[in-house]
Amino acid sequence: MVQIVIRSILFNILFYINLIVLMVGGLPCVLMGRKASLGMAKRWGRTSVWLLGAVCNLKTEFRGLENIPKGAAIIAPKHQSIFETFALTIPIDDFTYIVKRELLWLPLFGWYIWGTEQLAIDRSKGGSALAQVAAMARKILPEGRKIFIFPEGTRRPAGAKPAYKYGATHLYVESGVPCLPVALNAGLFWPRRTFLRRPGVIVIEFLPVIEPGLDRQTFAALLQERIETATNRLIAEALARDPSLKANMATPGDAAEQKQTA
Repeated sequence: MVQIVIRSILFNILFYINLIVLMVGGLPCVLMGRKASLGMAKRWGRTSVWLLGAVCNLKTEFRGLENIPKGAAIIAPKHQSIFETFALTIPIDDFTYIVKRELLWLPLFGWYIWGTEQLAIDRSKGGSALAQVAAMARKILPEGRKIFIFPEGTRRPAGAKPAYKYGATHLYVESGVPCLPVALNAGLFWPRRTFLRRPGVIVIEFLPVIEPGLDRQTFAALLQERIETATNRLIAEALARDPSLKANMATPGDAAEQKQTA
């Protein structure tokens, strides 16, 4: 355990140094246009994943890459940690995240969100925010971009009871493009609200595409079923290799597990 603590501290220091160096050194990219800024975001993803493997012996495995559709699509990943926010940029060529507006206010980081034309919304506005997202999506999807939206809206611990929101369903129905569900087990190795990074293999699995045309209820049920079934399988697979990871899972009555974020 001492070794995990030391490696985790070292990784966190290097992770933020790397981020700051990339943001400062890449500032000209913000002025050069969206594609240049996206390149810096992908570089952050690749270097951070490499650091995890080199320092924490925490490897990353992508599965189902053949399921990634060409052209415009909605990508709906499970959200358990910060890890997937940067790791998912690696295999996707042209992407846009739906992010909370507060991130725009962060020094440097907010400039890159602006430079890469991410969709920043005010989540407190509820239904009107969804309408705003749908309107913006109709403008950028014809460019062939892929839009990331986390169906649960916020990070939740591995094993937590599903708490899917309406956003992904609304965007699917309004956009008329396919949806790519994504399962993962990152929360076992990079849990919320802790600096520890456990060794092992984080798996991100791209699942079969849900084609457009389903009604709201059918799509919502299918999206949740696919993501949760695959995520539970990946969690079970990781626990079979290292049962100690169960300590990072939500338990019944856990405040974090019960949290419902609008």
